[in-house]
Amino acid sequence: YERTCRYFAGKSNSVVVSVGYRLAPEHPYPAQFEDCLTATIHFMRTAQDYGVDPSRIIICGDSSGGTLTAAVAQALVNRRDLPKLRAQILIYPFLQGVDFNLPSYQQNGGVPILLKERTLAFGLKYLNKDLSIMKAMFKCCYIPEDLQLKYQKWVSPDYIPHEFKARGYKPSTLHPFSKEIYTQAKPVFDTVFSPLLAEDSVIARLPEAFILTCEFDVLRDDGLLYKKRLEDHGIKVTWCHLQEGFHGTI
Repeated sequence: YERTCRYFAGKSNSVVVSVGYRLAPEHPYPAQFEDCLTATIHFMRTAQDYGVDPSRIIICGDSSGGTLTAAVAQALVNRRDLPKLRAQILIYPFLQGVDFNLPSYQQNGGVPILLKERTLAFGLKYLNKDLSIMKAMFKCCYIPEDLQLKYQKWVSPDYIPHEFKARGYKPSTLHPFSKEIYTQAKPVFDTVFSPLLAEDSVIARLPEAFILTCEFDVLRDDGLLYKKRLEDHGIKVTWCHLQEGFHGTI
């Protein structure tokens, strides 16, 4: 990432800090989030030592780094002892683990580099869970009815604009709930893993956002759904959609 960070620094005339957070599986989840939060807080407190205006700090990440960025922004909304974040930049972020059958997952499930199966496998490895539950999770039988009703307000193909369904989409069939799978998959509902599931009271206090989505990416719809949630709460979103883009295009 050094080359990318140098490019950002040069093009935007900014100080860029890249967090060398500990990696899974050697360091279990949520060590990665904790490292990013710790580094962000430290930098916010010492920004002036680096010639940085504390009111102009932006956090940024791509893919799972986008997850961490969104989670850190959410963790900071109630902090009164720190400056407010100026903005968050989410580059094709992973934001939810409750629906792996959204239009973008159906359309791009076989598009390299982030295949549909690979996305869930990475997520489960990150949470240190057994991959044997993958098939059941694709059938969405791990979400209890009360949570299904709650999450439908935020994660639903109904909120994906029609033009993004043009390449094909079939509503998924509901399968019976399995308590056993729910017990194993429970950490996916944690907002550090699935920032899209944060309560309205948190979303409403987030900073302005830039969201980049790619057409040929299973995570495209995560970005679209987060964009909608932020805008529904009056948060300004600058959205860039790469019509020919794919996951990892940076």
